[in-house]
Amino acid sequence: MFRTILAVAVLLAAVPNLAHAQSKPKGARVAVNGMQMYYEVSGKGAPLIVLHGAYMNIPSMGAIISKLAKTHQVYALELQGHGRTTDIDRPITYPNLADDIAAFMDAVGLKKADVFGYSMGAAAALQFGIRHPAKVDKLALASVSYDVEGMQPEFKEFIPNMKVEMFLEMPFAKEYPKLAANPKGFPELARKLIALEKEPMAWGEQVKALKAPVLIIAGDADVTTLEHTVSMFRLLGGGAAGDMGKPLSASRLAILPATSHTAVITQVDALHGFIEPFLKGVTPKGMFAAE
Repeated sequence: MFRTILAVAVLLAAVPNLAHAQSKPKGARVAVNGMQMYYEVSGKGAPLIVLHGAYMNIPSMGAIISKLAKTHQVYALELQGHGRTTDIDRPITYPNLADDIAAFMDAVGLKKADVFGYSMGAAAALQFGIRHPAKVDKLALASVSYDVEGMQPEFKEFIPNMKVEMFLEMPFAKEYPKLAANPKGFPELARKLIALEKEPMAWGEQVKALKAPVLIIAGDADVTTLEHTVSMFRLLGGGAAGDMGKPLSASRLAILPATSHTAVITQVDALHGFIEPFLKGVTPKGMFAAE
């Protein structure tokens, strides 16, 4: 999930190479919990909400959006204070972001949808599934954690030392005014996202109680430990032997090799190769599967 995403500097520096290749999506704004939320709609098919990471926006999510829009009606959102969505006098927390997603769906007339989230967007999607289960079909979560103890030790050690000033010279800080509703709002956004890093996170029991199928995607060098990622998969009922006569778990796990946190979202073909069959319910056939 990389709840800080210092290394997003590397990712956003490469944004021009991640531009959408499809026809131009339709952008609009809608009133959501006191803010004007910007979103883009593209493609046709079953609705799929796409959520970006911290300090990001729709363009920086890159080509995965247009790839998914080939078979889904994609609703790509910009969350509180990010991109073209206004900020409001409210902390950025995962429950708040989850409630914003639910309010967005009500505002545009979506009763139920699949959700794909990356990093901060994945944690927001996870909370959305926990808090608003009737609104979600399936959750695809890239670089997510459910407990702060699952973060890599060096990142846990870094969190208390975060300062707004550390982020002001980052490439994403310099890009921020180009889209922002308030071009001078980046320091406040950084302050809120640093506070988000320090929010308690221990959602194991809620994850275990989830009914919606979940696809977990992580890099093998992600900001969460591999042990934590596997632990989440087991909470969702995964990890048992699949050739012993019992049905597979509805949830799935995918690990991207040689992939750091910020490189996860750049692996477009691999991401799509995991997400698309999951959303369609396609399962690889084993040697012992009945014809």
